[in-house]
Amino acid sequence: MIKSFKIRQFVLCLLVIFISFSCKHKEDEYHSITDKIAAKSKNYKGVSVSSEAFFGDIDLIKISEDGQSFLIPERKGKIKSYACIECHTKPLKQMQSKDLKKAHWNIRIKHADANTMNCITCHSSNNMNDLHSLTGAKIDFNKSYKLCSQCHTKQFKDWKGGAHGKQIGGWAPPRASLTCVNCHNPHNPSFSSKWPARFNIQKIKERK
Repeated sequence: MIKSFKIRQFVLCLLVIFISFSCKHKEDEYHSITDKIAAKSKNYKGVSVSSEAFFGDIDLIKISEDGQSFLIPERKGKIKSYACIECHTKPLKQMQSKDLKKAHWNIRIKHADANTMNCITCHSSNNMNDLHSLTGAKIDFNKSYKLCSQCHTKQFKDWKGGAHGKQIGGWAPPRASLTCVNCHNPHNPSFSSKWPARFNIQKIKERK
């Protein structure tokens, strides 16, 4: 019995010694990747990275949508014919006449069929300086994405989260995103089909 106890003690001592030696490591060696990350992060102070340097001369405004705050390009200052009421001095019905010269002749709506959409689906006939929702709520031109969100709900949700659309500058804060109308023509939003660029062997030979 005593002999068996001593054997167990001896085996236990050997085990402790083995574990002690196996745990010994050099200063730059670690038991696991988490230990390495913890050790390397001990004196980490962080870095200051910003996308602001890449914004250039783009005028940006801050918006907040469902807890997401980010920057978007200012829109009204880029519209050549804004403010609209410089020409639209009266409600649209009062200005429609055979004697008046047609305006916006170059715009064709290819967004939905004529039974679903026309100009006043988005533009307010009484105040052309603003857009309006399907329920008649006023929408500022700078926030025209609110119009798009009424039908394109999935794309709007992805855009708010940063998954849809193009980022300005990069992914580092502050976040700045292009809006729907910065990529899509609101009157004809679909992109034209394009052939992929061809690999030109002759051009490669000429460059050598």
